[in-house]
Amino acid sequence: MAQPSDFTVNQDPRALTDNYTQLGVHEEYRSHYARWQFLSKSYLGGYEWKMGEYLTKYVYETGAEYGKRIASTPYDNHVKSITHIYNSFLYRNEPKRDYGSIKNRPELEMFLEDADFEGRTWDSFMRDVNTWSTVFGHVLVLLDKPKSTANTRADELDNKIRPYANMFTPENILDWEFRRTENGHYELVYLKLLEVEQQSYSRATNYYIREFTKDTISLSQVHRESRGKPTPIEQMPNELGKIPAVFVYANRGPVRGIGVSDVGDVADFAMAISNEWSECEQLIRLTNHPSLVVTPEVDTTAGAGAIIKMPNETDAGLKPYLLQPGGQSIDGILKSIEQKIEAIDRMAHMSGLRSIQTKQMSGLAMSQEFILLDSKLSEKAKNLQLGEEQIWKLFAQWIGEKFDGSIKYPLSFNIRDKNLDMDILKKVSETAKNMAVADPETKRIVNYKIKELLAKDQEEYEEMQSTQLNPEMPHNTMTNNDTLVGHMREMIEQGLTDEQIKNLHPELEKFFSNEKQPPQEI
Repeated sequence: MAQPSDFTVNQDPRALTDNYTQLGVHEEYRSHYARWQFLSKSYLGGYEWKMGEYLTKYVYETGAEYGKRIASTPYDNHVKSITHIYNSFLYRNEPKRDYGSIKNRPELEMFLEDADFEGRTWDSFMRDVNTWSTVFGHVLVLLDKPKSTANTRADELDNKIRPYANMFTPENILDWEFRRTENGHYELVYLKLLEVEQQSYSRATNYYIREFTKDTISLSQVHRESRGKPTPIEQMPNELGKIPAVFVYANRGPVRGIGVSDVGDVADFAMAISNEWSECEQLIRLTNHPSLVVTPEVDTTAGAGAIIKMPNETDAGLKPYLLQPGGQSIDGILKSIEQKIEAIDRMAHMSGLRSIQTKQMSGLAMSQEFILLDSKLSEKAKNLQLGEEQIWKLFAQWIGEKFDGSIKYPLSFNIRDKNLDMDILKKVSETAKNMAVADPETKRIVNYKIKELLAKDQEEYEEMQSTQLNPEMPHNTMTNNDTLVGHMREMIEQGLTDEQIKNLHPELEKFFSNEKQPPQEI
């Protein structure tokens, strides 16, 4: 089996070329490959998008003209924008990881600092997993361990022989098979992966195929120029007795091993927008640079400073003229682009975050969008949590342990328009102050809601919830010592601070200033 020290595995989604679709791939791989290519390029944008040639070619357009139009057409990358917004919310607060019995193992510390032998921390690695699973619908994480000739565990640690992670995008997952076990669960029993060795642009690229069963691991090499069978390199026993790989899904699809992209529809709309931008470019060019129309008999050129000469007896209908289309249709195209962007924001539940029309949304509509986005993120977090738990089980098995810890991703993200909420609370507070009789309960609720908006994370929010004032507890004005003692005890047991008690009972100011005089009858 090839080792990470022997070559760098390139997990670039572009690694697999069309030549290798003939190398014994899964039937679903054949049907999804072109779509995966499109999603990959839609996320990468720039040069990758242009190389995909996703602009619609005109009927009489030459290859050179088409190439120029592709080069001059911008690509508005909504796929990357939305993917990164999802990522920013999901990892705003790090997942809570309890490693259980493996927390003191030195292999764990090394793995967390460098998960893939390429310098990425485990947190950074999982962010990439979420990014590419969002784009493709799923990725595969392989948890492998280099071969070792060490005699002891200490020797292995000295040589940094420990488990490491590799992420494979769908283009590099050639074939797979799940089989139902006796207890009803489905188990991965076969896996074929494409690994790419690319030292530099000037050196040849080597392609390797790794095949896994529960019993064996095989490594073969494929030459780029050949479509024949791979050349076997080695075969070795599978020490783990299972395939050490986990499919991490953004959304589960009807077929095991195939996920559903979060941004597939967004990519389709982005392609349509790019085509319309191309139409705008063409119209602007034609409008600003009209075409000179002449008869075959007229030999002339057009451009700044050009002079057109013709005989005096030339018929008026044969004289050159400028054909200049109107630019009225540009406004219609721009309106269409704007509508498509609004549709993208609705599909991704981003209307409250990305749309330039946010201010035109009602408070109710915006709140609904935030609820839908929160629900979307919660489902993604659950899938990431499940995938990571399965990965840690494999990690523990590689080091001879059983994972008994837990992984907890945030499942609520408290997404809201805080500026709008603060404005509402400010108006409520001002109204309460202007009332003939001050309402301490209203003031209390407003103050608490403000603190709730200022909570920096879910943990702080939950802490606020646990110390929320009991709405059933009356806070009437204290008039004598008998009611004072009992009520003070209730408030202290509830967890109220001195400042909160002072706000609820301003008549107790003398008591808090250490004056022995009890509250007087009012």
